[in-house]
Amino acid sequence: MKQNPYLVTLVKAVIAGMFIAIGGTVFLSVENKNLGALLFAVGLFAICTQGYLLFTGKVCYVFDNDVFFAKQLPVIWLGNFIGTFVTARLLLLTRVAGISERAAGMCETKLAQSYLSAFILAIFCDIMIWLAVEGYKSIPHEFGKYLAIIFGVIVFILCGFEHCVANMFYFSMADMVTPEAVAFILVCTAGNAVGGVLLPLGKKFFS
Repeated sequence: MKQNPYLVTLVKAVIAGMFIAIGGTVFLSVENKNLGALLFAVGLFAICTQGYLLFTGKVCYVFDNDVFFAKQLPVIWLGNFIGTFVTARLLLLTRVAGISERAAGMCETKLAQSYLSAFILAIFCDIMIWLAVEGYKSIPHEFGKYLAIIFGVIVFILCGFEHCVANMFYFSMADMVTPEAVAFILVCTAGNAVGGVLLPLGKKFFS
């Protein structure tokens, strides 16, 4: 039986959202921010190696693909949100629910900034995501592929850049999925989209 391609996309995106949520969980669980940033990379590592679909990675290649690819992006975004939200709701039923307090503090700080600040930080975030994903795709040596993922993730986290899917998890874990939070995530999504295509377009037209 032929599978619905959008359903396949949604399922792979939900799983990707769950992996980002796992990365966010370990980041919130450790006291050392540097160690947390390193361990957060498990999310992108799993997504890249297993072929799941993450909005911030896929949007980088929207101009290299056909219309169907572009139509998949909203489905991927939705699936990522479902995956992060469901994972957070499940974790809130467990003994690790205490990390919700730290998530709430992070979310309050995020919401206190202007939309312009969030947009700019999201642009820089996806520049790093593109470097991570493109490095994984193009570097011929296995060790180099994994370093690209690790360094890309560590840098965007320690710099405080805004990642829309990670924010989906943090707001879900903090039980703060409000209209204000969704608007903030949409601003981050727009910034991630801009940042994700900057370097690919630059390579296409100026290399």
